[in-house]
Amino acid sequence: MVTSRSMLLFTTVSFMTLALFDFDGTITAKDSLEAFTIFARGAQRYYLGLLYLSPVLLLYKLKIIPNYRAKEIFLAHFFKGMSHREFSRLGREYALCGIDKIVRKKALQTLKKHQQHGDTVVIVSASAQCWLEAWCRRNGIALIATTLAFPDGIFNGRLQSKNCYGIEKVNRLKARYDLKAFDTIYAYGDSEGDRELLALATHAFYKPFR
Repeated sequence: MVTSRSMLLFTTVSFMTLALFDFDGTITAKDSLEAFTIFARGAQRYYLGLLYLSPVLLLYKLKIIPNYRAKEIFLAHFFKGMSHREFSRLGREYALCGIDKIVRKKALQTLKKHQQHGDTVVIVSASAQCWLEAWCRRNGIALIATTLAFPDGIFNGRLQSKNCYGIEKVNRLKARYDLKAFDTIYAYGDSEGDRELLALATHAFYKPFR
C-alpha cells in the first residue's frame, strides 16, 4: 500500500538534465576567433596576418605545435599590448552585434528547447571568454571558456587558463558541476576537441546541426 507520505516523496522527485554545447562549428557556422578578429582589426589586416602566420598555421596543421601555442601566437600577433578595457569593449560589442550572424538556427532552437525543459545549459568552448560572455549572458546560458592573461591590465599574448580543448573541457566542467547530480547529460560537438566531452554524455551528438 502506498501511503500519502510515500506519494508526496514520489511526486517531489526531480530529474536533472545537463546540456553541453561546443560553440565554434557546433552552435556557429563560422569560427568565432576569425570573426572576432576581422571585427576588431578589419579584414585586410586579418588576411595579411594569416599570410604572415602561415608557417605557424602549417606547423599546427601538421601537429608539430600544440593547439594552445598556435592560439597564443595568433592572438599575440593581433592583440598583444591591448588593454583589458579595450579588449573587453570589443568583445562585448562583437558578442552583442556579431555572434548572432554566425549562429546556426537549428542549434539555437535546440538550445532553447533545453532551456524550456528546465535543463542546465552550458557552453564549453575553447574560444575566449572575452567575446562569448555577453552573448551567453543575454541568452541565459552558463559559459566555460578559455581566459586570456592581462597582467597589469595589458594583454601579454598568453592564455591565463589552460586552453579549454579536449580533456580540459571535461576537467573544467567537473570543477564547476557535480556530474553525478544529473540523471541525463546531452553533449553536442563537431571536432576532435570535443571527443572527451561527447564521451561523458548519455546522449552524444556529433555535427548534429549541419
